[in-house]
Amino acid sequence: MKIRKEYILLVAIILSLSAYIFLRKPDRTHYQLPKLSEIAVKNITKIEIKGPDGTVILKKKDRSWNIDPKGYPADAAMIKNMLDIADKLTITALVSESKNYERYDLNDEMKITVKALAGNTPVRTFEVGKAAGSYRHTFIKLAGDDRVYHARGNFRGKFDKTVDELRDKTVLSFDQKQIQEIHITKDDQVVAFTCKDVPVKTVPEKKKNVEGSSPASKTNKVWQTADGKKVDGSKLKNLIRTLSKLRCDNYIEGKKKDGFSNPIYSVRLKGAKEYFLSIFNKTAKGAKGHPAISSENIYPFFLSDWKAKDIMKTPEELLEKKKPDKMAKSVAPIY
Repeated sequence: MKIRKEYILLVAIILSLSAYIFLRKPDRTHYQLPKLSEIAVKNITKIEIKGPDGTVILKKKDRSWNIDPKGYPADAAMIKNMLDIADKLTITALVSESKNYERYDLNDEMKITVKALAGNTPVRTFEVGKAAGSYRHTFIKLAGDDRVYHARGNFRGKFDKTVDELRDKTVLSFDQKQIQEIHITKDDQVVAFTCKDVPVKTVPEKKKNVEGSSPASKTNKVWQTADGKKVDGSKLKNLIRTLSKLRCDNYIEGKKKDGFSNPIYSVRLKGAKEYFLSIFNKTAKGAKGHPAISSENIYPFFLSDWKAKDIMKTPEELLEKKKPDKMAKSVAPIY
């Protein structure tokens, strides 16, 4: 009888524990995640970013973004990344209600506060902390909410930018196909390269042409010097390609374009309009990068050593090398 009671007690304990475990369900969500309102990205005209290193203000004027207060053009791709994050911000989980923000880099010394505005009206405000351990989420706080959440994506780095990093580094841009003439000045030597249509030699067709019609003439575009020297087309095209989307490393503060003279290399390109790039000697021994100016940017800038070296080809390097005569035969000496 005593054993039977012990069995009944044991079964009761097991059932109680089972019920507790079932009802507890550690993975069950006992909270409701906030729902963020939709925003119209096209209406956003201002982004304020306040971080450990200060505040950056970006403003939209017409269709382009500028950095206040000096009005530097901002990098369009970086701005698009910021707007996409603000637009598609997705809360995936509640992380903490303890207000211990330091462990998430959401304390006053480390957090980045992002405010997107349409005119003077804030449409999205949130605070950005560090990336979660999986690097698939970022710790954030919402305006007026003390809790810490997981937001989808690793995006602190998209907002943690200096003014120099946010500036548009494009210093020369043009349509490669429009360029018909190039003037290169290096070591006091000036050489002009011109793109010309040269007739292609064709084998006469056996069939007679239709009465009244003439055979279509074929031409190739060929680069030549003014005195008719042939140019290495691939090398010249590479130079044009590099210059058509040229980006600098950073800008030179406190100087203007007219403060630079006597370039060590200059190139002028003529198409629908004229473009130019001038590269100068380094400002100090051991300095990283060459100072330069261009027609498409009002600010002087630095080009890295490798980029400047890649551009500063001598005119001779761009000429077509003479191929050795395959028919030439070595003559053995006669003894």
